[in-house]
Amino acid sequence: MDTASKKISGGQKRAPKSGPTINGSTYVRPAEMEWKATQIDKVWLKVLYEDKAKGESTVLIKLDPGAHLPFHRHPELEQAYVLEGSMYDHDGTCKAGEYVWRKPDSIHENHSDTGALVLAIYRKQNIFVNNAVGYTTKD
Repeated sequence: MDTASKKISGGQKRAPKSGPTINGSTYVRPAEMEWKATQIDKVWLKVLYEDKAKGESTVLIKLDPGAHLPFHRHPELEQAYVLEGSMYDHDGTCKAGEYVWRKPDSIHENHSDTGALVLAIYRKQNIFVNNAVGYTTKD
C-alpha cells in the first residue's frame, strides 16, 4: 500500500482500528500496528480482536528465530494458520500456508528455529504450565 492510501483528508494517518460501524464491523489494519513485546523472549503480538470478559482473542504472533513458548494448555479450541516460516511441537511441524487446530485441554509447547508469523484464534486464554509466564503484552 502506498503512503497516500494510508492517509485520510488533512494528511493524517488512519488509526490501526476503526469501528464498529453502524452494522457492527470493525476494520483492523495490522500493517499499521506496532508489534508488542511479550513476557516471553522472541515472541511478539498484534492483538486484532479481544473480548477479555470471554477470554477470546485473534492475534498475529511473530516468533523470532529460536523462539520457544513453554508448555501451555488450551482450555478451549485453538486455531493457528502459519503465514510465514514454520513452528513445531512434539506432534508435528506447521509451515507457511498450513493450518493446525488443537482440541480443548490440549497441552503442548511451540518452537521456531527459523521464525514464523502466525494468525491465531483463541476461545479462552492459554494456561501456562508450572507457573511459566504467558505471552501477554508487557504494557
